[in-house]
Amino acid sequence: MSRPRAFVTAPLRGPALEELRKVVEVIFDPWLEYTPIRLYGPDDLAAELRESGAEILICEADFCSGAVFDLPLKLIAATRGNPTNVDVAGATSAGIPVVSAPERNADAVAEMTVALLMALARRVIPGHRDMVNGTVFGETLPYQRYRTWQLAGRTAGLVGLGAVGRAVKWRLEGLGMTVISHDPYVGDASHELGDLLVQADVVSMHANVTADTQQMMNEARFAQMRPEALYINTARAGLHDVDALIAALKSGHLGGAALDHVDGESLPVEHPLLQMDNVVITPHIGGATYDVEIRQTEMIVADVKAILAGERPLNCVNPEVLS
Repeated sequence: MSRPRAFVTAPLRGPALEELRKVVEVIFDPWLEYTPIRLYGPDDLAAELRESGAEILICEADFCSGAVFDLPLKLIAATRGNPTNVDVAGATSAGIPVVSAPERNADAVAEMTVALLMALARRVIPGHRDMVNGTVFGETLPYQRYRTWQLAGRTAGLVGLGAVGRAVKWRLEGLGMTVISHDPYVGDASHELGDLLVQADVVSMHANVTADTQQMMNEARFAQMRPEALYINTARAGLHDVDALIAALKSGHLGGAALDHVDGESLPVEHPLLQMDNVVITPHIGGATYDVEIRQTEMIVADVKAILAGERPLNCVNPEVLS
C-alpha cells in the first residue's frame, strides 16, 4: 500500500524527521527557508494540498481555515504550543483532528529570560555601546556609572508558573535568587499578585494573554512594584499597558525593562522605549533555537504516528473528533 503524503511547511529537524519519512511521503517546504518568508493563506494552502495530494498538513504559521477544511485531511499538526494559526472550530466541524506542540520552547524562552535579565541588570548594552563609540572615558569612569546590585540574594517574582515559568524558576534559583510566583491555576504558586509585586526585585511575565490577563500590568500594578525593580516580559506584550510601562520607567520608579515582544512585532525608531538606556528589547526571538525545532518535530511525529496507527494522539486540541 502507498504511504499517505504529508505537506510540511513547518521547520522540522532531527532524528524524528527521518522517522516521519518512514511512515509518510514527506513534501518538505518549510516557510523559514524563504527570503522573504512565505506564508500561505487558506486558499493558496488548500491549492497546494490539493495539487500535492497530501492527507496530512504540518505547519507553523500558515493560515488554516476555510477551503483547507474542504479537503479530506487525516490530520492538521501545528508546531506551536497554542495553534493560533488554525481555525480549530472549523477543523472540528470538518472532523479533522488538530495536534500541537505544547511546551516545545520552554527551555529556549527561559534562557532568553535569563539573557535579557542579565543584560538589563548589568547594563550590558550601554557598556557595549560605549566600547563601540569610543565613549568609555568621560566625566565618569565605567566603574562609576555601571555599578549596580548583583542578582544573587535578590527576589524574582514569576507571573505564570507553566512550562516556561518552571524552566525560569530553577535557572534563577541557580543564580542565587529567591523565586516567588503567582499563578491562580497552579497550586505550587506561592503568592497573590499584589504581594508578589511588593516583594520582588525582578518581575518576570510568563502568563498567557486571556481576557483576565490582558494588560494585567497597568498603572496601579506598576506602582505596586518596588522602587527600581526590573520588569521582564518574554511572553506577550498584551500582558502590560505600554503607556503605563513607559510612565513608570520615565518617572524612575522602575529601574528598567526587558522585552522580547511588542505589539505588531516592531516599533518605530522614535518610540519612547527605544530611546531609554534602561530598556532592552529583542524581536520576539525567545524560541528561535534549533533545539525547539528538534523538540517540536519529536512531538508532532509521535502524534502523526499515533493517528495513522488508530491510536489517540497525546496533544490533540479537539479530542472530540477522535470518536
